[in-house]
Amino acid sequence: MNYDEIEHLRANHPAWSLLRSGNVSLVLSFLSRMFVERNAGDVPASELSEALDDELYALSQRLGEDRFPRRASEYLDDWAGSEHGWLRKFYPTGSDEAHYDMSPSVERALMWVTGLRGRGFVGTESRLHTIFELLRQMVYGAEDDPERRLDDLRRRRAEVDAEIARAERGEFRRLDEVSQRDRYQQFSQTARELLSDFRQVEENFRRLDRQLREQIAGWTGTKGALLEDALSSRNSIAESDQGRSFQAFYDFLLSYERQSELTDLLGRLDGIEEIAEKDERLRHVHFDWIDASERTQATVRLLSEQLRRFLDDQVWLENRRVFELLHNIESKALEVRGIRDPEITNEMDDTGATLGLPMERPLYRRPIEVALETADLAAGSEEFDASALVSQVYVDRSQLVRQVWKALGPSEQVGLREVLAAAPLERGLAELLGYLSLTEPDLAVVFDDEHREQVGWSAGDVDRIAELPRTSFARRGREPR
Repeated sequence: MNYDEIEHLRANHPAWSLLRSGNVSLVLSFLSRMFVERNAGDVPASELSEALDDELYALSQRLGEDRFPRRASEYLDDWAGSEHGWLRKFYPTGSDEAHYDMSPSVERALMWVTGLRGRGFVGTESRLHTIFELLRQMVYGAEDDPERRLDDLRRRRAEVDAEIARAERGEFRRLDEVSQRDRYQQFSQTARELLSDFRQVEENFRRLDRQLREQIAGWTGTKGALLEDALSSRNSIAESDQGRSFQAFYDFLLSYERQSELTDLLGRLDGIEEIAEKDERLRHVHFDWIDASERTQATVRLLSEQLRRFLDDQVWLENRRVFELLHNIESKALEVRGIRDPEITNEMDDTGATLGLPMERPLYRRPIEVALETADLAAGSEEFDASALVSQVYVDRSQLVRQVWKALGPSEQVGLREVLAAAPLERGLAELLGYLSLTEPDLAVVFDDEHREQVGWSAGDVDRIAELPRTSFARRGREPR
């Protein structure tokens, strides 16, 4: 980096301005506790202001009343202002209360400050193994010669066979305490950096979304050209290096087998005695990854919603009607242009205001009381057509919830197709919609709009097929068993 680039960052980057701020200790400690440690993406203004007010009160009791003289809401507005940009203030859809989200610049400053603390143990062996493994993946992944790929696979198989033979003879080496600490330190750092990267990816997607909205708001050309440009922008986001990498990570993380393996490995990691100081957040870090990636997916879906509003059919019909009226007026004007003293008349429905006098209103009239005839109940005949009683479609939502929990079992997530494989649809589309609209407190319905799947059922002698986004059910707010 040259002098000018560093000078520009020093003057404009929010992370650098935060580190030079007089309240940097308050900002980093408070925002770290409210956003990073909780893995929160958006916090209501009332909740954040109340927490900051408690923080300021505790600090004022210890440091003096003059140390932080302003109110909590004033600090939050200042941190979210354009001058600083440490917080993002926004209004979610369907809510009239402001929400706050931490910017990636604050997390960068926090990671830099955290790295200043001295570490009594610095592991290097695990990073060397990681470097070798990444080199192997890159070199052999780029190899297009089948023979060389086969040689590599045979070499790896020979190493695995040799390790299996040693294990069968009881000749295997268990990692000592130093090696375990080395690898745990590398795992902890990478897992936390991955959560930080999610916030940066979400910010990049949001910036692209903002640019598209500004382009639509200030567009002066034709709608066809705008639509073509908007669709190309949307495709460029999904097909960019960052978009493709994120989608590959998201597909890998949503895999049922990978989630089960992660849950098992993290549970067994917690029982290793050689690792004395364990980070409790890492026990559920894969759930934090899912939450962070879902927030990123929601940001990308804003682009599609913007395009749907732009392509609304009703707006198109209204615009078409306006142009038809204008064209009709132009045609009539051309017809009478060559006529001398044309007889043009115009009829109006009403030329005066309609008056309503007070005495014209009817007076109050007591309603007529109607007597109801009642009779004793009598037993009816057993010979009647009861098909109308059983032809109504009723979906028992509690039964659907039991089917989902039964298919979920000890796992953390199960797909809709696995649920329907164990309990096929009996009431057709109504039962399918019941699955998609479940609102249980401990069960979350996850939709993947990027992938589609088909669900089928039989309605009499006719087979029905519905195409919908890939759907799965996941536990919400529960620790893995």
